[in-house]
Amino acid sequence: MHIFSTGKEAFFSMKEIPVTLNQNPKAKPQDEGALGFGRIFTDHMFLMNYEQGKGWINPRIVPYGTFDMDPAAMVLHYGQAIFEGTKCYRREDGGLQLFRPADNLARMSRSAQRMGMPELDEETALEGLKQLVRTDADWVPHRDGTSLYIRPTMISTDVGLGVHASKTYLFYIILSPVGAYYKEGLKPVSIYVEDEYVRAVRGGVGFTKCAGNYAASILAGDIAEKKGFSQVLWLDGVEQKYVEEVGSMNMMFAYGNRIVTPKLNGSILPGITRDSVLKLARQLGFEAEEARLNVEEIFADAKSGKLTEAFGTGTAAVISPVGTLALRDEKVTVGDGGIGRISQKLYDTLTGIQYGRLPDENGWVVRL
Repeated sequence: MHIFSTGKEAFFSMKEIPVTLNQNPKAKPQDEGALGFGRIFTDHMFLMNYEQGKGWINPRIVPYGTFDMDPAAMVLHYGQAIFEGTKCYRREDGGLQLFRPADNLARMSRSAQRMGMPELDEETALEGLKQLVRTDADWVPHRDGTSLYIRPTMISTDVGLGVHASKTYLFYIILSPVGAYYKEGLKPVSIYVEDEYVRAVRGGVGFTKCAGNYAASILAGDIAEKKGFSQVLWLDGVEQKYVEEVGSMNMMFAYGNRIVTPKLNGSILPGITRDSVLKLARQLGFEAEEARLNVEEIFADAKSGKLTEAFGTGTAAVISPVGTLALRDEKVTVGDGGIGRISQKLYDTLTGIQYGRLPDENGWVVRL
């Protein structure tokens, strides 16, 4: 791919997405062990606008900065806002690679459709994502377990009050170097089962990655944290007895060599990591299935020892082992309360692929 420059503006010949370089770049973090998550952002961002009748227009990479937004912008009142999350990884040889970015953008289009927003120009968005990461390639951290978090977002931008779909939208991508999720290796977390509040119902927007889903989870998350738990396990919104998902992760349960995860029903996010883990599990010789899971049966199986492991799957943690589950005043230990062999195997395998330590036999990795 050829890059040429005209003064302050550099252009990538592929797709001809203009890149306006930041003339005042920020100092990059020196201590990659203290990066945390989502607190530091790189020098550039990708933008693209939508206008009804014109479609997606004006893709560009510009210096990272604030938006000038009218107080009556529709996103602030009616919540047409969706986002995605994926990562760029640095291999041991210094090269960079993405993990299933096209699948994230395809899911974003499905979210947009449900939210009454225009489907994304996925081809241009993917090219913009790649070029943005190349532009800020020096921001991808080197330390083991670290990565560059990628946040594509779409918001409505019409100005005016009245509940209806906007005619204009902004799609943008920002980047953030993030630290290792597990600084000292995998550690089991404690999960609180929420049986009062609900996050989503079938027919709603639970399967989308819309901002409102996360807003609906904040109160329950705060309550669980005050009780000493790391995450909230959500139940179905009708009978409140069937397991759905955990905060920002899908849930999986292991019975020996058999892995079971809640079946997608329209109120559960179809996680990219969830899908990857199910496929990898089968390739590694484990049984993997989707089913409707009654939380009372999960607790009974944990008590009897039938349930040997539980873990969450998501972009941030990849695999998050669960040591204890709590429902009302009852608390149960899963397995021996430690890291299970399946959790460890899946974590090692998937992160091995993402960081280029293991071969990618599924065509998931995109090298830059």
